[in-house]
Amino acid sequence: MASTWYKNLNYLAQNNSEEFDKIHKPGDETPHSGVYRCEGCSKGVASNAGNPLPPQNHHQHTSAQGSIRWRMIVWA
Repeated sequence: MASTWYKNLNYLAQNNSEEFDKIHKPGDETPHSGVYRCEGCSKGVASNAGNPLPPQNHHQHTSAQGSIRWRMIVWA
């Protein structure tokens, strides 16, 4: 499982918003600028609000990983 790294915790704050629970499809409009994690393989990407999330062909999955599904893990 891939991790998202940080050096200084002073720049981060916990937020329990339901926005972090939403799953987005490849190519969906990015609702909030931040870091998104693929639920199938843990690959992370940064995306700006209003831009499309990476498309289905951004990276490949095995059948065990299922389809590409993006979840916001850091809200910038």
